[in-house]
Amino acid sequence: MSFQIHNRVKELRTARGWTQEQLADAVGVSRQSINSIERDRYVPSLLLALTFAKVFGCTTDEIFALERKSENSYHRHGD
Repeated sequence: MSFQIHNRVKELRTARGWTQEQLADAVGVSRQSINSIERDRYVPSLLLALTFAKVFGCTTDEIFALERKSENSYHRHGD
């Protein structure tokens, strides 16, 4: 069984009108880290996830979701 984490960081950031740089400053990481998190290339630590929750004023569950990967996710339809 395989899982992946999806997040709403970009959605929450843009809803507030913040740049990646502003969010990076608020949570104490680089802008590049924010970019990687928003593109699902990097999964933040628990400490950073809790910091996002505090900055956005919501729970971690409202930002991050653990989803099961489909076994067929790597196959094209019709193959």
